[in-house]
Amino acid sequence: MPVKQNIPNFITLINLFLGCCALASVLYGQFVQAFFFSLAGGVADYLDGTFARVLKVKSPLGGQLDSLADMVSFGVVPGAILYMLLVKGFSGKDVLPIELTLAASPAFLVTLFAALRLAIFNLDTRQTEDFIGMPTPACAAFAVGLMLIYHYDSYGLADFVTRPLFVYAIIPMLCGLMVSNLPMFSLKFKNLAWAGNEIRFTFAAIAVLMIVFLKEAAFSPIIAVYVLFSAVKKTMNDK
Repeated sequence: MPVKQNIPNFITLINLFLGCCALASVLYGQFVQAFFFSLAGGVADYLDGTFARVLKVKSPLGGQLDSLADMVSFGVVPGAILYMLLVKGFSGKDVLPIELTLAASPAFLVTLFAALRLAIFNLDTRQTEDFIGMPTPACAAFAVGLMLIYHYDSYGLADFVTRPLFVYAIIPMLCGLMVSNLPMFSLKFKNLAWAGNEIRFTFAAIAVLMIVFLKEAAFSPIIAVYVLFSAVKKTMNDK
């Protein structure tokens, strides 16, 4: 098989590798390291599709490989993050337990619904440009944001984001959004014209401002704004 045709697949495998490293980092409590691996995985996930379009080498193999990589990077990793936050909440200690905490295991419902989300996406021919339901990278970004808030105790919220009742409430919310019928706009720009990209430019500007002012605490609120913008757009389109 030509090298050119395999370039996007190679980038997808890089995403998978980075996702595995992020997962190991989360389980060892190395949350900043996990953040950078997750961020790099997200960049790789964006680039594989970009290269496939530019090189015109889209293939069924690439599509399946992309979903498998996303399952780890954006399905297993957020489940592990929420699991660790629950473990912290139940133990109240920095020392990690050496056995499974069953009370924290519902966090992996996010992983199950991510798998369902990816399977639906592969079969849904309507999701060629925008999404129906929250894409798995957005789910992962929200979880990563909570992890950073805990690690840095941003605005004194470390205790709050590890409270079991809070995390238990977040789990069904993320699961429901991933398999919902809410149309959510893609962040991929086909061109740099304002027309047709108004919501993307506006959201990008708000996201940058939130990162500047909120720093590490920005990621979860950014995803909340993304969901809000998508809901508002749907409401306007329905009128």
